[in-house]
Amino acid sequence: MGGLGWRGFQRFLSFLDGKSLVPLISLFDVAHFVNASIEEVSHTLVEAVLIVVVVIFLFLGSFRAVIIPVVTIPLSLIGTAILMLAFGFSLNILTLLAMVLAIGLVVDDAIVVVENIHRHIEEGLAPVRAALVGAREIVGPVIAMTITLAAVYAPIGLTAGLTGALFREFAFTLAGSVIVSGIVALTLSPMMSSWLLNDSLNEGRFARMIEHAVGRLEHRYDQLLGHTLAARPAVLAVGGVVLAGIVLLFSGVKQELAPAEDHGYIFTAVKAPQYANIDYTSRNTALITDIFATMPEYESSFMNNGVGGENAAFGGIIMQEWQERERSSAQVQAELNGRVASLTGVFAAIFPPPPLPAGSGGLPVQMVVSSSDDFAVLYQAMEGIKGAAWGSGLFAFVDSDLAFDSSEARITIDRAKAGELGVSMQAIADTLAVLVGENLVNRFNWFDRSYDVITQVPPEQRLTPDNLGQYYVKADSGDLVPLATVISVDVRPQANSLPQFNQMNSVTLSAVLAPGVTMGQAVEFLKQQPLPTGASIDWLSDSRQYVTEGNRLMVSFVFALIVIFLVLAAQYESFRDPLVILVTVPLAICGALVPLYLGFTTLNIYTQIGLVTLIGLISKHGILMVAFANEMQVHEQLDRAAAIRKAARVRMRPVLMTTAAMVAGMVPLLFASGAGANSRFAIGIVVVMGMFIGTLFTLFILPTVYSFIAKDHRAASQSERAAQLAEGGVSHV
Repeated sequence: MGGLGWRGFQRFLSFLDGKSLVPLISLFDVAHFVNASIEEVSHTLVEAVLIVVVVIFLFLGSFRAVIIPVVTIPLSLIGTAILMLAFGFSLNILTLLAMVLAIGLVVDDAIVVVENIHRHIEEGLAPVRAALVGAREIVGPVIAMTITLAAVYAPIGLTAGLTGALFREFAFTLAGSVIVSGIVALTLSPMMSSWLLNDSLNEGRFARMIEHAVGRLEHRYDQLLGHTLAARPAVLAVGGVVLAGIVLLFSGVKQELAPAEDHGYIFTAVKAPQYANIDYTSRNTALITDIFATMPEYESSFMNNGVGGENAAFGGIIMQEWQERERSSAQVQAELNGRVASLTGVFAAIFPPPPLPAGSGGLPVQMVVSSSDDFAVLYQAMEGIKGAAWGSGLFAFVDSDLAFDSSEARITIDRAKAGELGVSMQAIADTLAVLVGENLVNRFNWFDRSYDVITQVPPEQRLTPDNLGQYYVKADSGDLVPLATVISVDVRPQANSLPQFNQMNSVTLSAVLAPGVTMGQAVEFLKQQPLPTGASIDWLSDSRQYVTEGNRLMVSFVFALIVIFLVLAAQYESFRDPLVILVTVPLAICGALVPLYLGFTTLNIYTQIGLVTLIGLISKHGILMVAFANEMQVHEQLDRAAAIRKAARVRMRPVLMTTAAMVAGMVPLLFASGAGANSRFAIGIVVVMGMFIGTLFTLFILPTVYSFIAKDHRAASQSERAAQLAEGGVSHV
C-alpha cells in the first residue's frame, strides 16, 4: 500500500473497480485486524478515563478536588499528541496502548500534589498558602518520579532489532506523556488547588465518610507498621523468601515472543505427493475448501494452488467478525487440524498468522539443520528429529523439506544393439529431447505477438517411465526402431530437492504448535535433539523471531534498573537511598510473575513491557516515602525508624490513590475482547498484580529496610557540605 495508508488503498480499489470491466473484490485484507484492534484500544482508552475518574472521586470525595487531577489527563494526552506529531509518530495500536497506560500514569503526579495541598488545608493553612507550601514540599519527589518513570522507557526506545522497531514509538509516547504530566502537576495543579480547594471541602456527608474511613485505615496501618518495625528480622526474612520465589516462578513460566492473537483468519499449507501435478493438487484442495465452508464461523476462504511447486498450495479461511462468533480462531484451528488430518490425498496443516510482522513466512516453527555431509545423512537425522517431535505432543503437524520420494529414471543404452540396428546416440538424444524434453524449438508470430513453440507428446503418453520404451527412434537406414529395443529404464528414489542454507547442505523441519504449547517450549525441545557431527542449526519464521528477539527486552529491564539507580543516586547524593527505593521492585516482579506461573499468560514482549513499567511505578511509591522520611530526619531530628514510620503514615493515602488509579486504568485491559485482546490482557495482568503486591511490600518491607540501611540525614545536615549548600539556598535532602 506504500504511502497510501489503508483508507487510501480502499479508495484506490474503489476507483479501479469503477473503471474496470471485471469486478474487483478484496478477498483477504490483513489491515482489517489492525483497524479492529485500533478501534478496540480506542474504546479501552475511553473506559480507562471513566474508571480512573470514579476511583479518584472515591478517594477524594469531592468533585471539585477530582477536577484537578482529571484535567491532567486531556492536557497530558494533547501534549503527548503534539510530541508524537513533532517526532513523526503515527496513531497505531502500540501508541494507543501507550496512551491507555498513560491514563493511570499521568494522574499520579497530580494526585500527589493535590493530596499534599489538601493535607495542609486540613492542618489549617489558607488555600493559597497551602498550595505554595504543598507544591514546594513535593516538587523534589515529583521531579524524581517523573524523571524515573521517563527513564524507564528510554532503554526500550533505544533497543535494536524488531522489538525496538515495534516499541520505539510506544516507549517514547509513554515517556512524553509522563514528562508532560509532571509539568502540569507542578504548574497547573497547584494553581487550580488554590482556587478549588478549601477547608469546607470535607463538609459533605460522602466526603466526611471517606475521610473517616481513610483516617481509620491510616491508624490501623500505623499500628501494623509499628509491629513490623518491632519485628524487623522476621519482615526481612519474609522479604527474602519472596525474593527467592522469583527463581521458582521464573523457571515455571512459559515463554514466547508474543501471545497468539485471534486475527480473524487462519492459514493452511498443503503438500501433495511428489508425483502430483496441478490438477491433482487442485482436486484435493477443493476438499479442504469444502471443509472450511462447513464451519459455523466461516465467512470466506481462498486457496492458491501451485505455490512452491505443483504439489503445494497455500490458503486460508476468513472468519466472521469477533462479536459474531462464539469460538476463537485457536478453537477453530484445533477442529480444522483434526478434520483435514482425515484427508488421504494430501497433507494439510492449519496454522495461525504470526503474532508480529517481519516473519519469513511458512509454518510457525522452522528449524534448519546445515552440514557438509551429504543429504542422506541429513535425511536420517531429520527423520529422527521428526519422530521425536511427533512423540513429544508439542506439535500438531511436523514435516520437512527433504524426502527421498522422488523417482529418477536412469536410461541405459545398449550400445552394441544400437550399433547393429544403426541407431546413433545423437538420434536417441534428439528423440527424447523432442518428445519429453520440453525444449524450445522455434517461435512464431501471431498478430504482432511472439509465441514459443515447445514440442512434447500428450500427457497420457509421458506419465510413467515405461512410456519411454513406446517411442520410436530413426535408424541410419530410415527405419523406425522402438526405443525399448536399445534402452533399459531403471527407476531409483532420489531426494525431492537439494536445499542449501548459507552455502551448505541443509534440511528444514517445519511444524505447527499444538494447542496450549508456546514457542519457547518448542524451541527448547528441538535444541535438545541429537545432530550429526559438525551440523549446526538455525531458525526461520516465527521461531527465528523468538530466538533473536525473545530476551531483548530483559536486557532493557536491567538497563532500566541501572538508569533509575543512577538518577536516584544523583537526586539524593547517596547510594543507599536508591537501594531502599528499589528494594520492592524485585518483590513487585515476584507478584507479577504469579499469574504467568499459573498459566494466565506467558512471558512475552508485552508482559516484559509490563515488568519494565513496574520498575517506574513501584519506584514512585518508594520516592514518596523516602523523600518525606529524609525531611523528617532533618527538620524534626527523628531517627530513621521514627522518620519512616511517620512518612509511611502520611504518604499512605497518595500511595494507595496512585495505585488505585493505575490499577483502575488497567481494568479494561483485563476484560479485553476482540482483536488484539491477548496482548492487552498480557500487559494489564502483569501491571495489576505487580502493583498490588508491590504496593503491599512498599508499605511494610520498605520502611523496615529504610530503618536499617538508609542514609543518616541528621548527621549529613550538620556537615560542612550541607552548610555550604544552605548558603546557596539548596536543600541537601
